[in-house]
Amino acid sequence: MSRRATALFAGLCVVWGIPYFMIKVAVAEVSPAVLVLGRTSLAVALLLPIALARGVLGPVVRRWRPLLAFAAVEIAVPWFLLSDAERHLTSSLTGLLVAAVPLVGVGLALLRPDGDRLGPLGLAGLVLGLLGVAVLVGLDVSGAQARAVAEMGVVVLGYATGPVILSRWFADASGLGVITASLAACAAVYVLPAALQWPAQMPSGQVIAAIVGLAVLCTAAAFLMMFELVAEIGPVRATVITYVNPAVAVLAGVVLLNEPLTPATVIGFVLIVAGSVLATRPSRSGSAARSASAASASSESGSLASASPAPVPRESPAPSVVPGARPAGQVEPEPGCG
Repeated sequence: MSRRATALFAGLCVVWGIPYFMIKVAVAEVSPAVLVLGRTSLAVALLLPIALARGVLGPVVRRWRPLLAFAAVEIAVPWFLLSDAERHLTSSLTGLLVAAVPLVGVGLALLRPDGDRLGPLGLAGLVLGLLGVAVLVGLDVSGAQARAVAEMGVVVLGYATGPVILSRWFADASGLGVITASLAACAAVYVLPAALQWPAQMPSGQVIAAIVGLAVLCTAAAFLMMFELVAEIGPVRATVITYVNPAVAVLAGVVLLNEPLTPATVIGFVLIVAGSVLATRPSRSGSAARSASAASASSESGSLASASPAPVPRESPAPSVVPGARPAGQVEPEPGCG
């Protein structure tokens, strides 16, 4: 990779690995609805002028039904549930659970009529990844945290579903247009809930900094960096970020929040990442693997983390949002945030 591509790659590994840490800080003083409104509205304020200057919103807004569906499953619902879950789970654990998105992407791809069967390595990867999730949930989670784990399950499913919508309805659309319009729709939806739950007193400086960081670094800047990185190295190589983000999430939680680094965390991390790598390896026909890679790029992003650029002259199609978000998916072909 060129120096520029290396810098973009390293930067994205960080900004899509730290949302879980920032969310954990923010939800100590503000509700999930207030946090989502702050994150989406600030990001829109930064991205909207760029999107308007490039004239990329019109074609996206005309497909408003799939746009709203994408915004719901990739941002509105996951970001709220992820924030609520982090009131009860450590930031490192949530980051690792989101790392299971590629595995769910594989499962969704297999349900598609054009999805191909997994080979022995793919099946082994799926089993390894699920085993990693079982280790995390079975050893690092108490019964009182069951609801938060269920919320994370919905988050992972949403992040894996977003790229499916992108690949069907927005493969030829501007990624900047899709993300900006989706964030704007979500910000509008959360105005009333956030107003009803507005904090009685001004949040502390560190909470305000966390919200601003989530909006500016982990959302607006992250997507602009992803578009540039995909242009430099292509969507397939860009999805490697997916396997680095969880490590950054764990490191941030342990170092900055003094969260415990348990044996279950280490074992679960290794199994999930190894399983995701094996399960999303391209097969001969490669359709299931491509769809899974698309999901893997979505997450906290993402979510951010997601979609891989089909040949579009202007810019790559939308990376899915996903927490530790990731490039939004490989749509024939394709590429968060927490």
